[in-house]
Amino acid sequence: MAASKRKVQLSELEEHRNLSYENAKIYKDKTKKCHDKRIQHRELRAGQKALLFNSRLKLFPGKFKSRWSGPFLIHKVYPYGAVDLINPEKNFCVQGQRSKSEVVS
Repeated sequence: MAASKRKVQLSELEEHRNLSYENAKIYKDKTKKCHDKRIQHRELRAGQKALLFNSRLKLFPGKFKSRWSGPFLIHKVYPYGAVDLINPEKNFCVQGQRSKSEVVS
Protein backbone atom coordinates (compact mmCIF):
# COMPACT_ATOMS: atom_id res chain seq x y z
CA MET A 1 0.00 0.00 0.00
CA ALA A 2 2.78 2.46 0.88
CA ALA A 3 4.68 1.54 -2.31
CA SER A 4 1.70 2.26 -4.56
CA LYS A 5 1.03 5.54 -2.74
CA ARG A 6 4.68 6.55 -3.24
CA LYS A 7 4.46 5.71 -6.97
CA VAL A 8 1.41 7.96 -7.29
CA GLN A 9 3.25 10.78 -5.49
CA LEU A 10 6.26 10.40 -7.81
CA SER A 11 4.08 10.49 -10.92
CA GLU A 12 2.27 13.60 -9.60
CA LEU A 13 5.66 15.20 -8.92
CA GLU A 14 6.79 14.43 -12.48
CA GLU A 15 3.59 15.97 -13.89
CA HIS A 16 4.08 19.06 -11.74
CA ARG A 17 7.71 19.33 -12.88
CA ASN A 18 6.70 19.09 -16.56
CA LEU A 19 3.99 21.73 -16.08
CA SER A 20 6.48 24.06 -14.35
CA TYR A 21 8.96 23.57 -17.20
CA GLU A 22 6.32 24.45 -19.81
CA ASN A 23 5.24 27.56 -17.86
CA ALA A 24 8.84 28.72 -17.52
CA LYS A 25 9.37 28.24 -21.26
CA ILE A 26 6.24 30.27 -22.06
CA TYR A 27 7.38 33.05 -19.70
CA LYS A 28 10.87 33.15 -21.23
CA ASP A 29 9.43 33.31 -24.75
CA LYS A 30 7.14 36.22 -23.79
CA THR A 31 9.94 38.19 -22.11
CA LYS A 32 12.26 37.58 -25.09
CA LYS A 33 9.56 38.84 -27.44
CA CYS A 34 9.10 42.02 -25.34
CA HIS A 35 12.87 42.56 -25.15
CA ASP A 36 13.41 42.02 -28.88
CA LYS A 37 10.60 44.45 -29.67
CA ARG A 38 12.47 47.26 -27.87
CA ILE A 39 15.81 46.67 -29.60
CA GLN A 40 16.58 49.21 -32.31
CA HIS A 41 18.08 47.60 -35.37
CA ARG A 42 20.95 49.63 -36.75
CA GLU A 43 22.81 49.16 -39.98
CA LEU A 44 26.51 49.46 -39.13
CA ARG A 45 29.19 48.82 -41.72
CA ALA A 46 32.98 48.63 -41.57
CA GLY A 47 34.61 51.96 -42.39
CA GLN A 48 31.77 54.08 -40.95
CA LYS A 49 32.27 56.54 -38.14
CA ALA A 50 30.22 55.84 -35.04
CA LEU A 51 29.47 57.31 -31.63
CA LEU A 52 29.55 55.20 -28.45
CA PHE A 53 26.97 55.49 -25.66
CA ASN A 54 28.60 56.17 -22.28
CA SER A 55 26.44 54.33 -19.73
CA ARG A 56 28.36 55.76 -16.74
CA LEU A 57 26.88 59.19 -17.39
CA LYS A 58 23.46 57.64 -16.84
CA LEU A 59 24.43 56.99 -13.22
CA PHE A 60 26.09 60.37 -12.60
CA PRO A 61 24.46 62.75 -15.06
CA GLY A 62 25.97 66.12 -15.84
CA LYS A 63 23.59 68.82 -16.92
CA PHE A 64 25.25 69.54 -20.25
CA LYS A 65 27.40 66.43 -20.72
CA SER A 66 26.78 64.40 -23.82
CA ARG A 67 26.15 60.71 -23.25
CA TRP A 68 27.79 59.90 -26.59
CA SER A 69 31.56 59.78 -26.97
CA GLY A 70 33.57 59.49 -30.13
CA PRO A 71 33.80 59.48 -33.08
CA PHE A 72 35.25 56.02 -33.55
CA LEU A 73 35.97 54.15 -36.75
CA ILE A 74 34.18 50.81 -37.17
CA HIS A 75 36.80 48.19 -38.00
CA LYS A 76 34.69 45.01 -38.11
CA VAL A 77 31.02 44.09 -37.61
CA TYR A 78 30.33 40.62 -36.19
CA PRO A 79 27.18 38.64 -37.09
CA TYR A 80 25.44 38.90 -33.70
CA GLY A 81 25.75 42.66 -33.25
CA ALA A 82 29.21 43.10 -31.76
CA VAL A 83 31.39 45.81 -33.30
CA ASP A 84 35.16 46.45 -33.23
CA LEU A 85 35.87 50.17 -32.78
CA ILE A 86 39.17 51.88 -33.47
CA ASN A 87 40.38 54.99 -31.68
CA PRO A 88 43.91 56.46 -31.90
CA GLU A 89 44.45 55.46 -28.25
CA LYS A 90 42.94 51.96 -28.22
CA ASN A 91 40.89 49.34 -30.05
CA PHE A 92 37.95 47.59 -28.38
CA CYS A 93 34.88 45.49 -29.05
CA VAL A 94 31.41 46.62 -27.90
CA GLN A 95 27.80 45.58 -28.30
CA GLY A 96 26.30 47.21 -31.41
CA GLN A 97 23.34 48.58 -29.43
CA ARG A 98 25.72 50.91 -27.58
CA SER A 99 26.85 52.57 -30.81
CA LYS A 100 25.18 54.60 -33.55
CA SER A 101 26.43 55.81 -36.89
CA GLU A 102 27.55 59.41 -36.85
CA VAL A 103 25.40 61.85 -38.82
CA VAL A 104 27.50 63.89 -41.21
CA SER A 105 26.07 67.34 -41.91
